[in-house]
Amino acid sequence: MSDNKASAEDNLIARYFAPLATDPGALGLKDDAAFIKPPSGCELVLKADAVVSGIHFFADDAPDTIAGKALRINLSDLASKGAKPLGLLLTLALPKDIGEDWLAAFAQGLREDIATYKCPLFGGDTVRSPGPVMVSVAMFGSVPDGMMVRRSTAKPGDKVFVSGSIGDSALGLGLRNGATWQLTDAQREHLSHRYLLPLPRTSLAETVLHYASAAMDVSDGLAGDLAKLCRVSGVAATIDASRVPLSAAAKAVIAADPAAFETAITGGDDYEILCTVAPAKVDRFRVAAMAAKVAVTEIGTIGEGEGTVFRDGQGAPLSFKRNSFSHF
Repeated sequence: MSDNKASAEDNLIARYFAPLATDPGALGLKDDAAFIKPPSGCELVLKADAVVSGIHFFADDAPDTIAGKALRINLSDLASKGAKPLGLLLTLALPKDIGEDWLAAFAQGLREDIATYKCPLFGGDTVRSPGPVMVSVAMFGSVPDGMMVRRSTAKPGDKVFVSGSIGDSALGLGLRNGATWQLTDAQREHLSHRYLLPLPRTSLAETVLHYASAAMDVSDGLAGDLAKLCRVSGVAATIDASRVPLSAAAKAVIAADPAAFETAITGGDDYEILCTVAPAKVDRFRVAAMAAKVAVTEIGTIGEGEGTVFRDGQGAPLSFKRNSFSHF
């Protein structure tokens, strides 16, 4: 006789994740797959990113923030493409010491962000891992046919913009690793929170869609990601480093430790939007960004040729030991 009792994995899914699968196409997570129909006149935009304990977060980070980070870094990529989120698939690789309390907190963090960003769960997988916790999210969104904003379409003469502020997360990681900068409690909290939980610029997606000539999110460092955009677009860029937007907390760190500016520019995990805008569209881009309540700052210009140059406030070129974070 066969045993019709649910497996431990089935019970885990039913308890923690099935309640998050509210779209009819998810089939209550009771099937091997799910289905989704993109809105009329739209194409699907696909993205996958993973976070691993010891690489992207600390093992003792709160589980709800781990869930939020895994979700939000994918939302950031969709926003930079001008896409609206439609849903996600989640894969969890869990070591034996992960218990019910961890899972409950993780699921609650996921639940809150799914509600905030209107991005329901459609399925995924849960597996046992002999190593650290790994969370992989595959996300899908939609854009009107043929309108996805790419990295490869920047043009000479375009202006370079970045959203929000740069460097907070990398400096927050520095604090977590024991940096002893003299900061107020509020400044420390700001930097630490930006490291734990990115703020994807989803409200800027529509603005990017209609006004940006090229875009990507800043995940591996402003200097390195701009170099990637320029390389695939076949253009060059000149950036005024004094115009790169910094938070009050980041300015306080850099005032005390000028070398931290390089960390801010190259450290990564900003999850801001880097984009190029044709001169004729700059004013409308600014107005639309203001309406979306997202600060954007013009930091440079795209030109002919290849390579990127960062210059200080006096026009002298800056050099960095490395342009960006790299896994390899």
